[in-house]
Amino acid sequence: MDEKEIFERIQKGDEKALELIYKKYYRMMTKLVITNSGTEEEARDIYQDALVVFWQKARSGNLVMTAKMSTYIYSICQNLWRKELDRKKRLSHEEKDTAQSMDMDSPEREKIIAKCLDQLGETCRKVLMYYYFDEMSMQEIAEKLGFANTDTAKTKKYKCKQKLDELVKAQYSEHDFLD
Repeated sequence: MDEKEIFERIQKGDEKALELIYKKYYRMMTKLVITNSGTEEEARDIYQDALVVFWQKARSGNLVMTAKMSTYIYSICQNLWRKELDRKKRLSHEEKDTAQSMDMDSPEREKIIAKCLDQLGETCRKVLMYYYFDEMSMQEIAEKLGFANTDTAKTKKYKCKQKLDELVKAQYSEHDFLD
């Protein structure tokens, strides 16, 4: 079966044709992620996500293949992996300042943080409380608050944390945090 025939079958919704593609290009696509600082599991996830994107575009009828299927899927994998690396980079920076900014070893600091938390919207308050105080995972938070996925929960936590930081900085000086 040639690529054109496989592509036509995928356009018609033939999942067997998609499985064929999955197996045929698995090694090539996962190698891309693994050789660029990824794990086997991340590689598998990226490849599966890329195939979902490919499937949806092919099924929509708007995709015109001007290159080999492997080239197209490879570029989807590259884009998804770049986004994932950017997200990881953002999160690692966020986690570094999280350890410092959520350090609440004095009752006064706790009062300041609690006051600012009360000024946030309900969703932000819940996300931050679940994450920092209840030590829930992003998966648990996503499920509990009805977010689409863990990425949505992570983004929401990041934005809410920024809002909280801004509130604290706007209302209190460094002096309020010094013992």
